Amino acid sequence: MKNNIKLLLSTLALTAITQVANAKEPKRPNVLFILADDYGWNDLGCMGSKYYETPNLDKIADNGVRFTNAYSSCQVSSPSRASIMTGKYTPRHGITDWIGEASGEQWRKTGRHSKLLPADYEWNLSAEEYTIAECLRDNGYTTFIAGKWHLGDKGSWPEDHGFMINKGGWTSGSPNGGYFPPYKNPKLEDGPAGENLSIRLGNETVDFLREHKKKHKNKPFFAYLSFYAVHGPIETSKKNWSYFRDKAEQMGIEENGFVVDRTLPVRQTQDNPVYAGVIKDMDDAIGLVMNELKKLGLDKNTLVIFTSDNGGVVSGDAFSSSLLPLRGGKGRQWEGGIRVPLLMSYPKCNAGTVCDVPVIGTDFYPTILDYAGINAIPEQHKDGISIMSILKENSKTERPLFWHYPHYGNQGGEPCSIIRKGDWKLIYYYENEHSELYNLAVDLSENEPINIQYPEKVKELETELMVWLDEVDARKPVADPLYNPKKEAAIKLKWRTKLLYEQEKLRKDMLRKDWKPNDDWWQSSLTND
Repeated sequence: MKNNIKLLLSTLALTAITQVANAKEPKRPNVLFILADDYGWNDLGCMGSKYYETPNLDKIADNGVRFTNAYSSCQVSSPSRASIMTGKYTPRHGITDWIGEASGEQWRKTGRHSKLLPADYEWNLSAEEYTIAECLRDNGYTTFIAGKWHLGDKGSWPEDHGFMINKGGWTSGSPNGGYFPPYKNPKLEDGPAGENLSIRLGNETVDFLREHKKKHKNKPFFAYLSFYAVHGPIETSKKNWSYFRDKAEQMGIEENGFVVDRTLPVRQTQDNPVYAGVIKDMDDAIGLVMNELKKLGLDKNTLVIFTSDNGGVVSGDAFSSSLLPLRGGKGRQWEGGIRVPLLMSYPKCNAGTVCDVPVIGTDFYPTILDYAGINAIPEQHKDGISIMSILKENSKTERPLFWHYPHYGNQGGEPCSIIRKGDWKLIYYYENEHSELYNLAVDLSENEPINIQYPEKVKELETELMVWLDEVDARKPVADPLYNPKKEAAIKLKWRTKLLYEQEKLRKDMLRKDWKPNDDWWQSSLTND
């Protein structure tokens, strides 16, 4: 049945192409979608960072719209990326954790000794989904991806879901070989020694733009520049590290950079010179692409979207950044895990606009169709609405936003489901079957739950959340009959003590003038000294 629906959608798209050709409508706009990996809400200059330097992203904000209440569809990558591709919330497409993580009884092998066994989930984006790339391809667009995919193994790679050209998208969700060759990526040939992966992906996109303009002058394109940056392992050049080390010293280095929040140490300072370098490399790559758009005259007919697949990494992975005043980061249920940067630029937009209306990753599919003049497909992107219509109407919306993460995150996240409605946010935890209620207008940092003050609001939002979970047939975690609370307590004590000490030491080491990183990436000095 679903395959028949997908065939029908494809047929309707082809019919639309014929109608457009017959009506001789204006040329459809191009779309450049730039997706960063693990990039935090305020890891940009235009979002308040005084340490990181992002002149090219800031320029997009200056020339376009900056969103302050934008969200990813999940606190980890694969689910949110699938939601961008499908326009659906994570329980609907079935990818609720990053692909490759253990679930069910396999979770015990991680040695976490958790109270619950995480729910099983899909490891490949279903072929039955009619992705935004397929829809645009069927509407006459040339579709291109450079960079991260992480939505399934071979047979579920970008070319299996509508992308005609693929440079670097495959199974892995991290840069297997790091940010310098060899990349260990079967979809991306190695460059010369010292080449930076982010710059390489930028140049691949530039090459695509040039070739497309040359061969398909009147055909629109959908370019999906999906960086592996700023995902760990974080690596940059000696030149970048040195510059940002000195900058951190000039700004004043705090004695302590971490606190323990519930489970893991959480970074409180933006002073990681390696991470700052990774951001600079990505921003430089974005500059290459944006400059080429302008040089080719394509900027006059291109919608540019920049966002991140989830919040920045404050705990777990590389413990890279701080998102204060937001609590938490990647993998966690608080705002730092799901609130992300979002910039949009397009011809004749009201430059410098700031939009405070909450939007989410499922909205990109209908937004792109709306801007391109393609009929909506509500049966596919059923959980999204057009951001363009929000901007045109400039109206606040009280629609609820939902999240479902029935897993434990290696960054400290807990199995939970979330609803945000207006300024109210409720987090339901599966371990103890309790909720936390916050009002983000008065407590953006989610410091203190206000359940006692507003019991009726708790009941209202819990009811709405549970109805939604039933509607989308959400899979839920189950109790582990072999759960040993003493073993769990022991590993959490280790996180609060030994791990905290190790991260504080590493932070200070990176800021020493004589610090030397691993030999496997200092080779970058061959071209970047």
